[in-house]
Amino acid sequence: MRVAVTGTPGTGKTSATERLEADFEVCHLNDAVEREGLYTERDEERDSLVVDFDGLREYVADREGIVESHLAHHLPADRVVVLRCAPDELERRLRERGENEAKARENRESEELDLILSEAVAEHGLESVYEVDTTERSPTEVAREIERVIAGEREPSAGEVEFS
Repeated sequence: MRVAVTGTPGTGKTSATERLEADFEVCHLNDAVEREGLYTERDEERDSLVVDFDGLREYVADREGIVESHLAHHLPADRVVVLRCAPDELERRLRERGENEAKARENRESEELDLILSEAVAEHGLESVYEVDTTERSPTEVAREIERVIAGEREPSAGEVEFS
């Protein structure tokens, strides 16, 4: 089984999935993109890489376990966990880790608009998407929720987290 853990940058994907590495195979896609050269160019203005999705799909083709990234929902997966965070808290987290104001605001707006959730549902269907609100949860608590999804102890829950 492959489980995609996705969400807007700053929702806690890496922090939570690092806590699962002892029990699950975890692929941090952002690291793989850079390490394996799975990008077509560097966008200097946005300070980011333009991902080669064909190359990324090939890289994860036979991989099982957890794939983690804000892009993971664009890849085939059996279950998709979308981590969510209240926009004010998300912006605070991003600024705290050194993101510039424009990038922090852009990601806040993406979270306000449910962008990644909408993409995940469009790609995988309501029956495969699970939301986890990370706003008031520690990375260990979020990791436990991901484990519950993997174990089949949670029902799909797309659309249950609301920040308006």
